[in-house]
Amino acid sequence: MKKILIIGSGGQIGSELVKKLRGIYGNENVVASDLRQLTGEIVETGPFERIDSTSIVQIIEVVKKYNIDTIYNLAAILSATAELNPMLGWNVGIGSLINCLEIARVFNCALFTPSSIGAFGPNTPKDLTPQDTIQRPTTIYGITKVTGEMLSDYYFRRYGVDTRSVRFPGLISNLTLPGGGTTDYAVEIYYAAVKGEKFVCPIEKGTFMDMMYMPDALDAMVNIMEADPSKLVHRNSFNLTSMAFDPEIIYNSIKKYIPDFEMEYKIDPIKQAIANSWPNSLDDTCARNEWGWNPKYDLDKMTVDMIDSLRKKMGL
Repeated sequence: MKKILIIGSGGQIGSELVKKLRGIYGNENVVASDLRQLTGEIVETGPFERIDSTSIVQIIEVVKKYNIDTIYNLAAILSATAELNPMLGWNVGIGSLINCLEIARVFNCALFTPSSIGAFGPNTPKDLTPQDTIQRPTTIYGITKVTGEMLSDYYFRRYGVDTRSVRFPGLISNLTLPGGGTTDYAVEIYYAAVKGEKFVCPIEKGTFMDMMYMPDALDAMVNIMEADPSKLVHRNSFNLTSMAFDPEIIYNSIKKYIPDFEMEYKIDPIKQAIANSWPNSLDDTCARNEWGWNPKYDLDKMTVDMIDSLRKKMGL
């Protein structure tokens, strides 16, 4: 049975990945960790350790204590937040990665570190962006992701470290609020709709970005780490997508089920500039061919589930 460490368990992805992996591999075999002392289900259902991901000593102590053989490194400062403090974005994103790569090399661990649609830039082909193409991002977040992809491939080629990764689009969750990403509006719009509030959209009409519902993202993280390594032509990192839309399309999807929902625009210049530098849609053929990527949710199916889940969550 795998012994798994999740670094960054308190974030949007980590909080749900802990539950997912404990359901598969057993509570005692999945160690959650975060810089903060977390509370609730994460610490009540299995082991938890406070870890500063920029401290290699702290990570080593936990790897030794629990005989860890697989690490999910989720530590990062998201795109819009990182632009407000670029050095923090770099130090967390790359500091945690270097620590995990070295630990994986020494202790023979498999390592998953998510990349992002943010790894692309304005010179990248916008539509059906190829798996292998130019990557010249204009944000510190994107720069850390490209650096992470290259370092992870280097550790695989140079040392044989089992590194694997996916380029996530915007992730939409009904459980955890996002934390400063450019695609956050696609989560916040559902909360406003269910509460009966007018939504103020920070992204311009006509701005397309790839998105994914969190259940599909969780499946992707499990499936790529379980994939037969002999079939992986690529490793770091696979394009992934399940839907692409602009604010008007998601707004109209919600209005099918909440007809009186209203939206207006107040553009956030930082988020808009970041969104403009990203692709409209990704080609994820390699992920489908090499390890069977196959998302379950499209926009309308996600909308139905988001509205139903948020209404239950809010007691509405």
